[in-house]
Amino acid sequence: MSVVTFWSDGREQTGKTLSIAAISTYMAVEHNYRILIISTGYRDDTLNQCFWKEKKVKRNFGLFGPNTNEILEEGIVGLAKVVKSNKLSPENITNYTKIIFKDRLEVLQGFRGETSDYDELEKTYPDIINLANSYYDLVFIDLDNEMNPSIREMILANSDLIVANISQRLTSIDRFMETRENTPILNSKKTLLLIGKYDKFSKYSIKNITRYMGEKNKVSTIPYNTLFFEACEEAKLPDLIFNLRKIDEEDINGFFLSEVKRTSENIMYRLQDLAIKR
Repeated sequence: MSVVTFWSDGREQTGKTLSIAAISTYMAVEHNYRILIISTGYRDDTLNQCFWKEKKVKRNFGLFGPNTNEILEEGIVGLAKVVKSNKLSPENITNYTKIIFKDRLEVLQGFRGETSDYDELEKTYPDIINLANSYYDLVFIDLDNEMNPSIREMILANSDLIVANISQRLTSIDRFMETRENTPILNSKKTLLLIGKYDKFSKYSIKNITRYMGEKNKVSTIPYNTLFFEACEEAKLPDLIFNLRKIDEEDINGFFLSEVKRTSENIMYRLQDLAIKR
């Protein structure tokens, strides 16, 4: 049972959330893993849109008062209330998640309420993650850059693996290399590099980036793919992954699926390697 946290520096769009969606969906389809994705974002529906279409619900403002919005009882808000009451058990987490594949893939939605409430609620994330880790095979954390720095650092420190998301731009690569030198946790075997929205026709190819950064193993990527991005806008990602499994390797979309597979395998291999060396 492992916690995998997806990190970025927040300076640019890296496709972090969509990468999590692709990897977790692929793993859930191909392997018998019980996976939970935890969104720590604030009013960010990117992850939700990959899997389901939202129903419009009349909102009443106020989180803990009598005007509590019914929809806010789902996801992290409902779970946070149980944490505060000291009644949360691992098997109860699923009562507050959106089930994508039964016993395979679930999503704990992020927060949609007021900023002042989020400041208090985010303190419960470390406890929720720790408890989820005792129930799910894999807990994927979509780490938001707006979280309190001390809480972010706590989540990173308690993670079994950190997936550092950067773009293919040279400035992004150079900036990460500088950050890594000054951040021990990012400069260890515990961190795996991932390039989102990867363009295989760029001069900054997998091979060239790997060499430039001095990586021992080929960097992982999630390629840019039109069908993928459309599916993530239309809540059809699971259908896409199922359909792509049937295509020929020479198909134009074959490279996308092969890289999702390679990245998924790299994550599992690194987790196994780290577990052996503990």
